[in-house]
Order: sequence, then structure tokens, then C-alpha cells
Amino acid sequence: MIFKRVGDSRPYPDHGMNSRAWSQVAPRQVRLDELITTKDTLHLSALLDEDGTFYGDLFAHVVYWRRELYLEDGLHRALRAALQQRNVLHARVHILEG
Repeated sequence: MIFKRVGDSRPYPDHGMNSRAWSQVAPRQVRLDELITTKDTLHLSALLDEDGTFYGDLFAHVVYWRRELYLEDGLHRALRAALQQRNVLHARVHILEG
């Protein structure tokens, strides 16, 4: 199993984080098997695109809510890491109270 669970929505309340706010969160390593996805589909082109982060953040976005880690953005990065047999992902983790 790559992820703790595969979800298809964001169960946490809106956090109001924009690109600038995310960039202020220092990245850290997160284990793939602790992540719950918020998307259950992936576009293959995003996975195979070597330049996929050219206009986006280099790090995945994870929301910590109710003692769970939700992968909000970066599913293709997480799957790439798994395919390379890595069990951790560098991500920005926003802690949401609740």
C-alpha cells in the first residue's frame, strides 16, 4: 500500500492558504504511508511530465487536520516517489486546528 488511504475530497474546512502562504511553510519529509489523498484520479501526463513543477511549487502541499495528514496537492509527485521506491516525500505541511 502506497498511501494510508485514498480519498476523493477534502474533509477539512477551507484553510484559506494561497500560493504565497504555502511558500512560507518550510518543507519537511513526510512518509507516503501516512498520507491520505484528497484526489482519487491522476492525469498520466502530469505523472510523466518532467517539467511539471515549472510553474508550480516544488513541494507537495499537505494539511494536518484531526491527527491525519491529507495530501492536498502533489499526487503526481507522491506517485513518482513511490515508483522510484522512496517512502518519503518532501512537502509543506500546514497545521489546521480542529
